[in-house]
Amino acid sequence: MKQDIFQAIADPTRRAILTFIAIQALTPTAMAEKFDMSRQAVSKHIKVLHECELIIPEQSGREIYYHFNPKKMQEFDHWLAQFRKSWETRFNQLDDVLSTLKKQKK
Repeated sequence: MKQDIFQAIADPTRRAILTFIAIQALTPTAMAEKFDMSRQAVSKHIKVLHECELIIPEQSGREIYYHFNPKKMQEFDHWLAQFRKSWETRFNQLDDVLSTLKKQKK
C-alpha cells in the first residue's frame, strides 16, 4: 500500500530523517543513532518514507544507504506553489491595510 506523502511528512521524526538524509545518505543504523529510539522504530519510519518515494535505497555491499529524493519533493513543492501565490497576495493586502492604519494614527 502506497503511503500518503502528507501523512509521511506530518510526523516530526520522519521530517528529521529527511533533513539528515538531505545532507548525507545514511544507513538505518546510522539514523537510529541520531534518535532516542530503536533501529526497528526507525525502520518503520524509513518504510513510510520509502513507500512515498521521498527516499531511495541504494545497496552498497551489506549495507543499504538511503538517499533523499529531490524529484519527489519537487513534485510536492509544485503542488504547494499554487497556494503560495494566493498566500503572498493576501499577505501583501494585509501589509497594505496595516500601513494605511499606521499612517492614519500619525
